[in-house]
Amino acid sequence: MSFVNYNKKEINCKIVYYGPGLGGKTTNIQYIFQKTAGDRRGKIVSLDSDNERTLFFDFLPLDLGEIRGFKTRFHLYTVPGQVFYEASRKLILRGVDGIIFVADSQMEKMESNIESFEGMLSNLKEQGYDPSTVPLIMQWNKRDLPNAVSIEELNQKLNRFSSPTQEAVAVRGDGVFESLKSLSKIVLMNLRTNLSSN
Repeated sequence: MSFVNYNKKEINCKIVYYGPGLGGKTTNIQYIFQKTAGDRRGKIVSLDSDNERTLFFDFLPLDLGEIRGFKTRFHLYTVPGQVFYEASRKLILRGVDGIIFVADSQMEKMESNIESFEGMLSNLKEQGYDPSTVPLIMQWNKRDLPNAVSIEELNQKLNRFSSPTQEAVAVRGDGVFESLKSLSKIVLMNLRTNLSSN
């Protein structure tokens, strides 16, 4: 649900990075923040718990083109990966325009990936979304590790909606901007369609 600010002539879109704990969501956002010119980015806000894992969200607006004279501003959020922060996850998904699901490619993380993906679907349904219609990119992160499972297995076990996929090594920045760009295109296409039908 994009928010239109008529005074500033801005359309604000919300992108959420979702996935299991320590899968690379925060690394994605930090990389984008570091590589984005200072005048094109807002502040990054990180709230951490005692064990220094992301508790709430990182926040970053990005300007990406115009639609009918309106600038588009992207707000990027991460959800906390740990299961006991379920209420925070639900809250962060409210008003989402697109999701990048960051899956940890390590063999021993498959169960966490599946659990996180199922949780995301039920949280979306609870908020009245049809999960199959929400723009979604599946990012296969940590592809450089020796215990990474095959792309085929990741697709088979996680890519329920045949969403676009992107291989990534977020710590190096590989696939990070590509994931965001792919999702942004889908979100902007949806926006254009919705604006022209109104």
